[in-house]
Amino acid sequence: MTLVSTRSIMDRATAKGSGQAAFNVIHLETVEGLVAGAEAARLPLILQISENCAKYHGGLEPVALASLSAARAAGVDIALHLDHAESEELARQAVDLGFGSIMYDGAHLDYAENVATTARVREYAHAAGVYVEAELGKVGGKDGAHAPGVLTDPQEAHEFVAATGVDALAVAVGSSHAMRSRDARLNLERIAALHAALDVPLVLHGSSGVSDENIQAAISAGMTKINVSTHLNGFFTRAVREYLESHPDIVDSRKYLGAGRAALIPEVARLLTLFDTAERAS
Repeated sequence: MTLVSTRSIMDRATAKGSGQAAFNVIHLETVEGLVAGAEAARLPLILQISENCAKYHGGLEPVALASLSAARAAGVDIALHLDHAESEELARQAVDLGFGSIMYDGAHLDYAENVATTARVREYAHAAGVYVEAELGKVGGKDGAHAPGVLTDPQEAHEFVAATGVDALAVAVGSSHAMRSRDARLNLERIAALHAALDVPLVLHGSSGVSDENIQAAISAGMTKINVSTHLNGFFTRAVREYLESHPDIVDSRKYLGAGRAALIPEVARLLTLFDTAERAS
C-alpha cells in the first residue's frame, strides 16, 4: 500500500460499482490530513493538485514532490492527479514528474480545438502509462451550472471520448465549483444517460455543493469519481479560526495549522466511506 496508479484505483471503483473520492491538495498540511483520513478509513484516495494550487506554490514541482513522498509512505493506496490543467505544458510536466493521472481541461476551447488538444495530451500521457481525464460541458459558477444549456450532451460526450481516447470524463450535470452550501441538485437522469452512452467512468466536479444523499444517488445513477475541495477546506479553516480565537497569543503556526490538519481526518474518512459504500443501480 503506497503510491499507485490512478488507473488501478479507478478500475477498483468501476468493478465494484461504487464511488471513488478525489480530494484536493492546498498545501502540505492538507496532504497529511487527507492521507491520514484515508488511512483511518482504510480506503484508497486520489490526491489532486490543481493548476491554481501549483501557481500558489510558485510551480508544480514543490507541492508535487511533497505529495508523492507522502503517498509513498502511506498505509493505503494513494494516487496523485493533476486537476483542471488548462495548460498543455503543465499537463506534460505532471506526466514527467510521475503523476498517476492528469485532467486536461479544454472546456474553455471550442469543440474542435478541445478535441485536438485533448487528444495530443492523451497521446503524451498514455506513452508514459498515465490515465487521462477531460471535461465536456463547462462546470460553472453557482448560477450558470443550473442552466440547461451547460449540461453535457450524451451523444456529444460519446463522440468526444471516441475522438480523444480519454480514460474518464468530467461532465456538467448541475454541480458548481466553490459552493459553500450543499443545495445543488444534480440531474440524475442526465447522469444515467451519460453512463449509458459512455464506456469510461464519469467524474463529478463541484461536489462540495452537493448533499450526501444526492451524491449517493449520483453514484447509483452512474457517477464514479467524486471531486471535493471547498467542503474540506471549510473544516480546515474553521478549526484554524477556532484555535486562533482560543489562543490569541499564539505565534507558532504549526499549532493552528496542526488543528486544521487534524480537523480534516474524520471528515475525509467519512466521505471516503460514504462514496465507497454507495452502490450502482442494476
